[in-house]
Amino acid sequence: MILGGFEIIGKAYNGEEAVSIFKSFSVKPKVILMDHRMPLKNGIEASKEILRIERTTKIIFTTADGSIKEEAFAIGAFSFLDKLFSIEYLIDEITRAFESYNSSLSD
Repeated sequence: MILGGFEIIGKAYNGEEAVSIFKSFSVKPKVILMDHRMPLKNGIEASKEILRIERTTKIIFTTADGSIKEEAFAIGAFSFLDKLFSIEYLIDEITRAFESYNSSLSD
């Protein structure tokens, strides 16, 4: 599936599945959209595990739970989008994350 020119390569229904899917990729995703309120493992917990595996991955939190914004940034989230947001804004943030990822490789 393609969204705004970006290929969606996976989808998880809970935090444990998100980590498991991430581990299964031989080439790790550059950008991940992460919700916070998920069964089995929340977005903060899943993000911590993912970032321990691959620190360069950019995680964009897309959640209605604004109470975890500071914690998301503290653990290394790239961006935080409060629901509801426009698809255009989401695509802009994904683009910005990819640009940041690519520039971090050239540093």
